[in-house]
Amino acid sequence: MELLSALSLGELALSFSRVPLFPVFDLSYFIVSILYLKYEPGAVELSRRSPVASWICAMLYCFGSYILADLLLGEAPIDYFSNNSSILLASAVWYMIFFCPMNLFYKCISFLPVKLIFVAMKEVVRVRKIAVGIHHAHHHYHHGWFIMIATGWVKGSGVALMSNFEQLLRGVWKPETNEILHMSFPTKASLYGAILFTLQQTRWLPISKANLIFFCTLFMVSCKVFLTATHSHASPFDTIEGFICPVLFGSAWGGPGDHQHDDDGFSHDAQGGPSSFHAPQPPAKSKEELNEGSRKRKAKKAE
Repeated sequence: MELLSALSLGELALSFSRVPLFPVFDLSYFIVSILYLKYEPGAVELSRRSPVASWICAMLYCFGSYILADLLLGEAPIDYFSNNSSILLASAVWYMIFFCPMNLFYKCISFLPVKLIFVAMKEVVRVRKIAVGIHHAHHHYHHGWFIMIATGWVKGSGVALMSNFEQLLRGVWKPETNEILHMSFPTKASLYGAILFTLQQTRWLPISKANLIFFCTLFMVSCKVFLTATHSHASPFDTIEGFICPVLFGSAWGGPGDHQHDDDGFSHDAQGGPSSFHAPQPPAKSKEELNEGSRKRKAKKAE
């Protein structure tokens, strides 16, 4: 009991919020982000055909949230690329994942127990980015609640929100995979988290920022690790939304969509596998066409 009282929750949360993200947590973020890029259909072929395009896509996966947030706040979207250490680290991860001999690096990081560790560490970065985004927006717009929410949201899920633009760089156009139309769990969680951090920043939520970061991180890590371990694309929010959305909007949020997405825009069909375009079924023949076919067959028999 004395040990528990000495290590109070507030002190633990405060110490956790002060843990530096670079380089360990940022490295995990880059690994998982570029790993999801390699899962995309045609990504490996693109890296061989056009390494520059593949590298740009990888940088968007790693830094897309910063670019979108800077655009929202009217700042230079290329400003974050002045951080040479992060760019070099992300570039090294991209090269090792796509060009390591015998795919050794890819095989190591995609091994599920190892991957789960990286996924957990990535969620630590996500929550911290949401909190920093809210604080940054509050510095420019003290009473702009919606601006703060939008900035925190894109900070947490900017990679998924700009997935269609990234697909264009790879020569792919799949508008049905729009993340706003089919929100994944990380995108929804980033939105809800941005709302909570905005309420905390404007002092409407009676909790310290360190405690909120701590609890949000625990929730995100637990959910994302479980979903990744079980290869599930469900959302913990589905049950709550199933009750609330029919009352407020007349239907469930997003409706019974055919696609599910992870946090990097990788699309899946209803069975959880990679989505594919099915060939359109030929139109059903009309009654007149069937009768005409019967007459032709009878005429051939008569001949």
